[in-house]
Amino acid sequence: TGMTFHVEHRLTEMGLALPPDWTPRGQFLPFRNDGTTVYLSGQICEWDGSVTHMGPVEDTPEGIETARKAAQICALNLLYRLREACDGDLDLVDVMLRLGGFVNCASGFGQSPAVINGATELFVALFGDSGWHARTAVGVSGLPGNAMVEVDAIVRLKR
Repeated sequence: TGMTFHVEHRLTEMGLALPPDWTPRGQFLPFRNDGTTVYLSGQICEWDGSVTHMGPVEDTPEGIETARKAAQICALNLLYRLREACDGDLDLVDVMLRLGGFVNCASGFGQSPAVINGATELFVALFGDSGWHARTAVGVSGLPGNAMVEVDAIVRLKR
């Protein structure tokens, strides 16, 4: 088709790849389009059908760094579904509007924002200023598959 895929090229330059397809763990759509707005269902840190990082997050610098990597995997899963919503072209993304982050942690854990930065930083690296978004970062007592992190998103497309 002659199309260039700048976002996916940047992803490759970062040494990252989108995951293989997988079956959702519940009965829901992976995304829903409403005009130019895409609502992406929450994605856990899962790769090829297996949870990559189990919770809860340890409240240590190493634990937080591990959880940031888990959040990045969630973001890669979101990008996979977003690419489907964009008919295969992530360059159609206009702006990341909102991210919701959920961190599997013990009561009193105060580092949820630092964990979810793992997803935010990937979107900013890929989309520049358009990757910035409104966001929540919430600590929870459990996630599907005992995953360490789950992230959902709302995105506006250019079309």
